[in-house]
Amino acid sequence: MSLGVFILRPGSIYKDIRAEQYQFPAQYLSRAQPCVGSWILYYEPRKVANARGYFAAAKVDRIIPDPSTQGMYLAMIEPGSCIDFPRPVPFAGPDGPIERGVLNAQGRISGRAQSAVRPISASDFNRIVALGLDDDTPLLPRTGDPERGDRLREEAPIFLHEQAPFAYDHDRPRLATLVSRPIRDRVFRRVVLRAYDERCAITGLKLINGGGRAEVEAAHIRAVEANGPDSVGNGIALSGTAHWMFDRGLLSLADDHAILVSRQANDPDSIRGIINKSGYALPPARMADRPHPHFLAWHRDHCFKQ
Repeated sequence: MSLGVFILRPGSIYKDIRAEQYQFPAQYLSRAQPCVGSWILYYEPRKVANARGYFAAAKVDRIIPDPSTQGMYLAMIEPGSCIDFPRPVPFAGPDGPIERGVLNAQGRISGRAQSAVRPISASDFNRIVALGLDDDTPLLPRTGDPERGDRLREEAPIFLHEQAPFAYDHDRPRLATLVSRPIRDRVFRRVVLRAYDERCAITGLKLINGGGRAEVEAAHIRAVEANGPDSVGNGIALSGTAHWMFDRGLLSLADDHAILVSRQANDPDSIRGIINKSGYALPPARMADRPHPHFLAWHRDHCFKQ
């Protein structure tokens, strides 16, 4: 098994859903196959406007021929494994490329850096994951009363004891941070709230508590228990009440983000009263951060009470 880098361009012609599948031509098959059962980084190249660099990680479950397109293959992503980085990592840092394996013997960037599918060393992988997850900007809301001496939840560090230390010069990948549920929950919250500017997509409210933190939650559209990934396309920022109704199927979204109210709700008029006046969920400014239709369809089919 080999760690890898998959280039993912926004608006690409390929049938990519980064949390589900990655499409590639046959010429990359020999490079992609060693990644089966291992982890890859998604990379947005520098030629893309406002490129994010290395912005997510996922685990490859298997590779299959694309049944709909001759000569193409699909790297199927292990369900629930994809995780977006709260701090995307640019290609180059003060000392040159973060991915040092793209340098040739003369220390120059080689053509390998342009390859859509390429292997990456464990030390480069560890370095990029550590930088991508290293974001201590406080977002978590207060859960206690400081006047009673209660600890505030935002004081808790993003990396708890479940995290294994990274060793950049070690040949073995350090994956504890990518599979730890507490860490994934915190990272997902940061990514989603940042995309929505800490505003509830249903009500439109942006409430800040006494500790200066947003009183809004990051909701999974496809639930974690149903192998929903921790990627922004599977997330939506919701206030506590809207989150409760969304999880219980009283609210959902159409593909155009129109807010749907269940006919089984016992007080639909009151529910509509808290929805923002547009009747549509307020989406992130960046198109790539908006709810993916694939996950919205899952929510309507498996959660929403028609």
